[in-house]
Amino acid sequence: MSGTTDADRNADGGPLAAGVIGVGSMGKHHARVYSELPGAELVGVTDVDAEQAEEVAAEHGTRAVDRADLLAAADVVSVAVPTAYHYETVLECIDRGVDVLVEKPFVDDREKGRELAERAEAAGVTLQVGFIERFNPATRVLADIVPDLDVVAIDVDRLGPPVDRQGEDSVVMDLMIHDIDILLSLVDAEIESLSAIARDEGHATVQFRFDNESIAALTASRLTQQKVRQLSVTAISCRVNVDFISQTVEIHRHSVPEYVESNGDIRYRHESVIERPIVENGEPLKAELEAFVTAARDGTEPVVTAEDALRVLEVAERIERLALPKKLVAGSQ
Repeated sequence: MSGTTDADRNADGGPLAAGVIGVGSMGKHHARVYSELPGAELVGVTDVDAEQAEEVAAEHGTRAVDRADLLAAADVVSVAVPTAYHYETVLECIDRGVDVLVEKPFVDDREKGRELAERAEAAGVTLQVGFIERFNPATRVLADIVPDLDVVAIDVDRLGPPVDRQGEDSVVMDLMIHDIDILLSLVDAEIESLSAIARDEGHATVQFRFDNESIAALTASRLTQQKVRQLSVTAISCRVNVDFISQTVEIHRHSVPEYVESNGDIRYRHESVIERPIVENGEPLKAELEAFVTAARDGTEPVVTAEDALRVLEVAERIERLALPKKLVAGSQ
């Protein structure tokens, strides 16, 4: 580490030295946000693509260095390398005593994930997993609303066209995993059953039943020619609609049926009261990294823990077994 202890940092209130391991499509945004955060100082980036690392470093006024030098200089790092390299990279950070945020999915092997969680706890290292949608301002408003509702069903659509970034994760691990995390954070109940179906690895739908009788349906797609990020909650007293892109929340209450006569024609309509809670719009990644830096500085539990991520990963793996058996068979050969 940089030679500054947690106690020293808490005493002087100075920024934490931050670094990024892997500055591809997501990691470069981590570098940008760290360079803007008042509680952090971006001290370096590293990537197997040296040219990419140099380009990102130059853009944000920092250095491109090798991993060993970065871990010697940093108090906190983001790990945004491909999932297959999460375990070895996070383990090196823990062994060097550097607090670490690793992008989702946490790991590709839950046993290795448990090992990382145990080693981080034993070493006193903050380990946070990067489920960015938890930090969407609309999600935070939703989390305040749902505990007061008698939830009947939750429906989530996370759809979009094919992406040009490279990656081996299925649509379940790449996209749907965000909504599994949100769902499990909202529903305080155990999963009673689930069913899932998919079209290849690009479009998947899953249905849940919880032991509190609520149900849920999640759909994720990389084959849809419209970008959609929406969630709805059906409750006894209302319906809540969330748009993660526009960061808006609407609550529909007291729907009243009415028949209206116009020019001799009878028409049917519903009148309802629509509440629009104030959502303090902001960049979810900035909120996520601010929370991570705060947890690292104060030694508090991160918003998304390794245990949270392991539970999400277990459910995602169940969905893949049901919906993507061909992928799993091919991967074992």
